[in-house]
Amino acid sequence: MRILHTMLRVGDLQRSIDFYTKVMGMEVLRQHDNEEYQYTLAFVGYQPESEGAVIELTYNWGQTEYDLGTAYGHIALEVDDAADACERIRNAGGKVTREAGPVMGGKTIIAFVEDPDGYKIELIEKMPVTPIEL
Repeated sequence: MRILHTMLRVGDLQRSIDFYTKVMGMEVLRQHDNEEYQYTLAFVGYQPESEGAVIELTYNWGQTEYDLGTAYGHIALEVDDAADACERIRNAGGKVTREAGPVMGGKTIIAFVEDPDGYKIELIEKMPVTPIEL
């Protein structure tokens, strides 16, 4: 088994596609309109769906906002440098909600950004691989 995708309901599909492609650097992998049930699905990601998990953006026609609830947490993305990623995201018009720094009580460097619908995205800095001493 493997994780295929995470689905997010969005209030403005083009705004969300623009955020995930222009700000977060993903690509639209496929998009489909369902006329009968009045919704559109757009799948975005960093690699083809056959190679890794992606995000499914679901737009229910005419629905402009959702209550995110208190159970949802965040999407996590690995980045080479969290501070640089925050700067790129900010310069592209994205909203940084927590600057890069160590996680509370640990050494892992994280940051948080928010998409146009308020979904949180955690940026986790890639840990350097240390050689095993023999």
